[in-house]
Amino acid sequence: MTADITFGFSSYSFHAKLSTGEMTLPQVIDWIAASEGEHLELAVLGDDAESPIPNLASDPAYVDRIREHAASAGVLLTNLAIGADLSSGDPAQTARVKEYVDLAARLGITRMRHDVVPHGGHDGDDTPLFEQVLPQIVAASKEIAQYAATRGITTSLENHGFFVQAADRIRRIIHAVDEPNFLTTLDVGNFVCVDEDPAVSVAQNLPYAMVVHFKDFYVRPADAAPGEGWFRSRGGKPLRGAVVGSGDIDLRAVARAIRDSDFSGYAAIEFEGWEDCLLGCERGIAYAKSLFA
Repeated sequence: MTADITFGFSSYSFHAKLSTGEMTLPQVIDWIAASEGEHLELAVLGDDAESPIPNLASDPAYVDRIREHAASAGVLLTNLAIGADLSSGDPAQTARVKEYVDLAARLGITRMRHDVVPHGGHDGDDTPLFEQVLPQIVAASKEIAQYAATRGITTSLENHGFFVQAADRIRRIIHAVDEPNFLTTLDVGNFVCVDEDPAVSVAQNLPYAMVVHFKDFYVRPADAAPGEGWFRSRGGKPLRGAVVGSGDIDLRAVARAIRDSDFSGYAAIEFEGWEDCLLGCERGIAYAKSLFA
C-alpha cells in the first residue's frame, strides 16, 4: 500500500522569524509556495491582536488578507491549531473554541485542532485525575464537533501536553466523543514526551488521524545532563527539537506504519530545533518526502 500524502508546514516551524518580525505571515506563505511544501497549518499561540497568526483578536480585514494571499500563492490553508482547556466544564471555554471554528471557516480551513487540557503534566500517578476530568473533556469536545459539523469542519485533539499525550488516552477521548468529524492531529514525535515508542504509538493511532505532524527529537538517557535548551520527558529523559531526519526518532519505522495504513491526506513539518528555521524546514521536508519516494 502506498500512502497518498501532501507535505507542508506548520506556522510554528517559522516561529523564530515570525515572533521577531523578521518575516511576516505573507512572506512565509510566499516562501512555502517556492519550496517543496504545498500547504500551511496555522498554529495560534494566543488571542493577541499583534500576533501574525490570525486569531480571535485579529482585525477581520487581516484574516481576509491572509486567506486571499494564501489562495493567490497557491498554498492551501489546511488546519487551524489552538490551545484550549476543556477539563473544567467551563462553558466559556467551549464557546471560545466555537468562535475559532467560525474563524477557521472564514479562513477557508476545514480542519481544526483544539487542545483539551493545558500543556503541563502532573506528578505521580495522574490516572485518577484523568478519569475525573474525562467527562468534561468529552462533553465539550462533542459539543464543539457537532457545531463544527454544521460548518463543514473536522475537529481533532493532538497528542500534545503531557496529560493527554499518551496514545491510549487520545483514543479513549476519540471513542468517547464518538463523532465522525472528531479525530486526532497525529504528531509522530510527541509520543517520546511521555516515553512511548513513536513506531508503536503512531501505528495505533493512525486509524484516527486527521493530519500528521512530522517532528524529530534528540533523546538522551535519563541520567544525562546535556545542558541548556533541553527539557525532560515524563520519565526524565532529556529531549531537544531536531531537524526532521537528524534526531533519534525512528522515522523510517514511522513512515512504514503510515505506508501500511489507510491514511491519506496532509502532513506538516513542525520544526522545533535550534538551527535556522528556514534551513530546518527545507531539510526536514526533503527528508520526510524521501521516506515516501
